[in-house]
Amino acid sequence: LCGLEFDTHGAVGAAFLDVSTGTFQVAQGSLEYIKTLIGTFAPKELVVRRDLHRSAAEQFPGIYISPIEEWAFVQEAAEERLKKQLGTSGLKGFGVDSYPLALCAAGALMVYLEQTEHAGLGNICSISRIEEGKFVWMDRFTVRNLEIFQSNSGRDGVSLVDVLDRCSSPMGSRLLRSWLAMPILDRAALNDRYDIVGYFAGNEELLQELRSLLEDVGDLERIVSRAATGKILPREMLQLRRSLEQMEPIKALCLEDAEAPAALARLLKGMKDCGRLLARIAATLSENPAVQIGKGEVIARGVSKELDSLRDISTGGKDYLLDLQNREAERTGIGSLKIGYNSVFGYYFEVRNSARDQVPPEWHRKQTLVNAERYITEELKAYEEKILGAEDAILALESQLYAGLVAEVQKGIRDIQTNCRVLSQLDVLQSFARQAVDRGYCRPVVDGGTVLDLKGARHPVIETLMPPGEEYVPNDIHMDSSATQIMILTGPNMSGKSALLRQTALIVLMAQAGSFVPATEARFGWFDKIFTRVGATDNISRGESTFMVEMLETAMIMHNLSARSLVLLDEIGRGTSTYDGMSIASALVEYIHKFGKGAKTLFATHYHELNDLEERFPRVHNYHIAVKEVGRDVLFLRKLEPGGVSHSFGIHVARMAGMPREIVETAEATLKALERREKNAMAVEKSGELHDDGSLQLSLFQLDDPTLSSLRASLEEADLNNMTPMQAFD
Repeated sequence: LCGLEFDTHGAVGAAFLDVSTGTFQVAQGSLEYIKTLIGTFAPKELVVRRDLHRSAAEQFPGIYISPIEEWAFVQEAAEERLKKQLGTSGLKGFGVDSYPLALCAAGALMVYLEQTEHAGLGNICSISRIEEGKFVWMDRFTVRNLEIFQSNSGRDGVSLVDVLDRCSSPMGSRLLRSWLAMPILDRAALNDRYDIVGYFAGNEELLQELRSLLEDVGDLERIVSRAATGKILPREMLQLRRSLEQMEPIKALCLEDAEAPAALARLLKGMKDCGRLLARIAATLSENPAVQIGKGEVIARGVSKELDSLRDISTGGKDYLLDLQNREAERTGIGSLKIGYNSVFGYYFEVRNSARDQVPPEWHRKQTLVNAERYITEELKAYEEKILGAEDAILALESQLYAGLVAEVQKGIRDIQTNCRVLSQLDVLQSFARQAVDRGYCRPVVDGGTVLDLKGARHPVIETLMPPGEEYVPNDIHMDSSATQIMILTGPNMSGKSALLRQTALIVLMAQAGSFVPATEARFGWFDKIFTRVGATDNISRGESTFMVEMLETAMIMHNLSARSLVLLDEIGRGTSTYDGMSIASALVEYIHKFGKGAKTLFATHYHELNDLEERFPRVHNYHIAVKEVGRDVLFLRKLEPGGVSHSFGIHVARMAGMPREIVETAEATLKALERREKNAMAVEKSGELHDDGSLQLSLFQLDDPTLSSLRASLEEADLNNMTPMQAFD
């Protein structure tokens, strides 16, 4: 659930609330920033002022919009609602008082929950702020292009979170998504995470036991939320007990080694003692409680003498009925006599028609069936009332005792939620450790410098999808803001240019989330922004073509560059004519070099003309992905090497894709003709003479050919009015 409030200057306040866990966060900033957060948190519903319903629906298509009245967003009233919910006299202690728009949105969410009669909000005990300057900036296009949470290949695709999520609890999985969505800039905090991951990775036995204990914790956050609403079922209460039972063993396990990192000790120090609550649950709840009250025993024996007595009556009464049945069968001589029960008549004796004459006169007939008759007696009726009364009393007393247990749990919700936060962090860190061990990841070094140095770098997702017997080809990448700021990356189609771009960004993202990374060595300063412009999409509903979308996204990147940005540009300019696209691509490189503040940029392109930029700009360097030609075949070596190349092998890829032979052959012939024209154009430029080799057939599609342009210029310079036919021929 997300609430939004806007001001007249373009600022937006947002409040994000997960009602199921009680997580309440607020943020404030530009519309683009809030859009990025909404893309990250993916709320199912947006709460906005009624007068903004239409514009919100246009800005956030695909998300359900719930409009409410404007008074719900008044700041003073919003703050009072929040203080009441959080049980405090002020909000300054939460650090959110400097976000007025966000507080308005948060207060509106509370109004909305009241209006929709959402009972039980006791799990909402705290509120925190999302500070823009503490996290790596990634716009929604980058999150999509890097396939962090969802593969662009559809349901069968694999995203980064699919690979990294080795968490043992749902709590850990949720926090992992948050860490990947908002990588941090604090180097001290990163090193704390690295220390813990390294410690777990180096202690296999500890790691396995920790994973097992965390599995038993389960989804403690959601269980606590159920308790807050008063709707926690007995089996969920049993899981709560099991979760709390893991607290001390986890703490003891992690700290039993004197060499455990200080960061781990600091993290565990934040855990609260829930021993008294655990003892209360263990003493009150049955070892194997029924699914719900009234379906079996829920409260343990020994908790209430009255309850135990009633249970004895209930269970002993049924034994008494069996004894009564045997006694009456012997007294009357009716060997087939049975005692039954239904909701209409209660308990009864059932006698077959063949023994009807043996029925004593004091029995009262209540029902006649085809083959039998049913009777009651005074003794049977009296004991029925005693048994049924006991069962009703058991239900009432168990309900009362269970409600008291739930109330006790509700008092401890804050402490349990604190422990949930610690345990979820432990779970993510052990997940990073498990992945690091299994995939051979290394600890990154974030040194605060301006160098990005990756050795043996691999793509974390693609390497897990390699066929048996094949290994991902690692590559080294070295970038320096003062030397190699921009890498122009050329190479054939399918050679791995896009994978190289993405793996660089994913390694940086993983490192700044606190994970080890797929490389043999990784060292860099830190990045505050990651931008990507890859792939080709359009937005037909808004009248935006593929090229327009490309230019909009690229413009946004250019306007937001910083000295510590990492920029990935893939095939910029291919959505328009060749010369237009090449001109834009060249201008982008020049702009980033001159005005990009040192932003490290990887630019993959098929415009081999961009290789000339290396000679013009000192911080631009050419690289290519190597291939090897074997006859008419091409071997993709996947290795990054210095220098640019001019061959894209597009026709070879078309042949591999199964394109009809006639099309491939025609394409090859056309390519040869175009290459001859280019050579002729270069000859004209060098000698000023035009040599006709028979390939200058005019084409409607080549009016901007350099050779034809030169010919046109010569004709325009000629003085046709004063020229004789012989002069024109010459």
